[in-house]
Amino acid sequence: MTGKAVFCDRTNVSRETLAMLETYAKLLESWNRRINLVSAGTLEALWTRHFLDSAQLLQMAPPARRWVDLGSGGGFPGAVVAIMARDMTETVLIEADQRKAAFLNAVSRQTTGFRVISERIERAEPQCGDIVSARALAPLGRLLGLVHRHLKPDGRAILPKGRKVQGEIRQALEHWRFDCETYPSETSNEAVILSIGGIERA
Repeated sequence: MTGKAVFCDRTNVSRETLAMLETYAKLLESWNRRINLVSAGTLEALWTRHFLDSAQLLQMAPPARRWVDLGSGGGFPGAVVAIMARDMTETVLIEADQRKAAFLNAVSRQTTGFRVISERIERAEPQCGDIVSARALAPLGRLLGLVHRHLKPDGRAILPKGRKVQGEIRQALEHWRFDCETYPSETSNEAVILSIGGIERA
């Protein structure tokens, strides 16, 4: 079964959504030759390593009118969320790198018209997200400061993390108070998804 077939089997997306993701995939492959959006070695597994890895966050997130993705890079998970939840959720991607932001704007124009903010996360106007996500951006202790800036008081952070997650949680608790739920990743045995709320400075 191809990566795309696995993705479709796991997500059951509509033909329209699949067409938008195919457009996104073509843009990514084209732009990645000029700027480093994702590791070239992961392009062959794009539909599972990046698309499905991003799509799984939607299953763990509560309903959201506004989803904010921090440090979006090549658009994971933000652009995938924007495409898959386009009828329910306004999605905002924050990416300071001008070239990556240009790529995200190209994807936006050819898919759902999601918003891209090309500023540093700590300087961008607070976005008041019901959900804030970030993938491979920073250790949890530092990441929570960035999340807190852009999250509603009753919102949730949905954060993919790797095998060092327990150490990150312990370190974060030295400076923050929060509630945390942990879910296994569908795409990696070494990864988990954190759902975090009630974020306050300790």
